[in-house]
Parts: sequence; structure tokens; C-alpha cells
Amino acid sequence: MDFANLRRVAGLSAVVVGTIQATTAVVALRTGRRDYADVAWGPGLAAVAVTGALAGSGDTRRRWALAAAATAWAARLEHQMLGRVRGSDEEDPRYTEFLRGASTAAVIGKVFVTQGLCQLLVSVPVQIAASSTLPRTARRWLAPAGLAVMAAGAVIEALADRQKTEYSKQDGSERPDVLDTGLWGWSRHPNYFGDSLVWDGAWLTAAASSPAGWTLPAPALMSYLLMFATGAKRTEQRMRDRPGYRDYQRRVAFFFPRPSKRVGVTHPA
Repeated sequence: MDFANLRRVAGLSAVVVGTIQATTAVVALRTGRRDYADVAWGPGLAAVAVTGALAGSGDTRRRWALAAAATAWAARLEHQMLGRVRGSDEEDPRYTEFLRGASTAAVIGKVFVTQGLCQLLVSVPVQIAASSTLPRTARRWLAPAGLAVMAAGAVIEALADRQKTEYSKQDGSERPDVLDTGLWGWSRHPNYFGDSLVWDGAWLTAAASSPAGWTLPAPALMSYLLMFATGAKRTEQRMRDRPGYRDYQRRVAFFFPRPSKRVGVTHPA
């Protein structure tokens, strides 16, 4: 690994992420929509991958493959998030509840500074990959395997979001109380699960170079954020009083997919 190049990639990544977060914070505070932070999540991570591809000295094909995969993932997520934010005049309740009574400084620290730091930490494997060569041993095959995992995760996330959108479009009188078909019959949060797979795959791709293998806490952090910090758990807190949701919780896995137990009351599609 080229440590001097890694310092350059890490420094440039910090500047890029800081710029994205600062710009988003200005827009969010001016409009009173702190949930614009969601819009910056994907582009920030993709920007780090692209920065690594441009400034890195490591294996050329791997760093550009990671940049392409991260950018494709982020572009779809960005479209999803922008549509969600622009489609409502009200801030996402998760942000309203989390930031109730918070000062401007507290909002900046809790949301934008924290998110920027998380982006830099989650993307550490990508930064190391940008500055590392691939070995000539069989370990090098972890790179294409990881890219395949990234692709699978992106497909799962996109399909889950599409199924959720189609559910939301159903007429209210015909729409079931809870979406429990398709991927949502295997996991209560298949979109977040797919998201986590993307960054598990990024770590696996980077781990083809042994120094990156030690960065397993990075995808673990992403999974923690998606499950407990900003994603699944907060969503469940808002959904728990919806008719049929507690039965849904008993039947369907929280995060990691498994066949539904199909006990209790079910709701046809």
C-alpha cells in the first residue's frame, strides 16, 4: 500500500465530504428541512469513491470499478431521496423527533458533522483500495466477488423500494394495512438490508488487498447505522401503532431475511 497516497486520498475525501455536508446544511437550515441530510448521504459516499479513483495510485480497474458501483448506487438513492423530500411539505418525522428543541449548532453537530464523519469512516475500505495494489495470489478474486455482492445489494434495495412505492400507490380502500409481500415478506427492512450489502461488498472488494481486510468495522458501522441509529429502529417506532404491524413484527424477520412464519392475521396483496 502507498501510505503517502492514502494520506492524499483521505485528505481530499475529507475536503469533498465536508463541502457536501456544509452545502447541504446551509440549504437545510434555510428551508427548515433538516431531512435534506438524507439527500447528501449517497452522493457523499460516491464522491469519496470517485476521489479515490482520480487521486489513487492503486489498482486502476478496482478503484474505477468501485467508483462506478458507488456512483450507480448513489444515483438511484439520490433520485429516491429527492422524490421523497420534494413530495412532502413536511419534514421527515424522524428528524423532527430527534431534533426537537435543538439549537442551530446542535443540529449541525448531530446531523451534518456526524453524517460526514460516518461517511468518511464507512468509506475507509474504498480509500485504502484506491491506494493499494492487488496481490497475485488467489486473494485477488475477492475483488470481483465483492463487486458482485455490491450489485446484489443494490438490486435488493432498488426492488424493495419499488415494491414499497407500488404499495403506496394502491387505493386506500384496497391497500393492506401492512406491506408483507415480495421482499417485505422476508425482512421488515429489505431496503436497508440491501444497502448494507452494498457496503459489505465494498469492504470485500477492498479486502483483496490485505491491509483493507482490517477495516471490517467500517461495514459493521454501516449496518449499525441502518439497523439501530437512523434507519430500521426509528422506522419501527413510528410504525408500531399501525393496525397489523405488531402481527407483522411477529411473522417477519427484523433485518436479515428469512421465510415468513405466517402466523396470526395475514393481509393479502
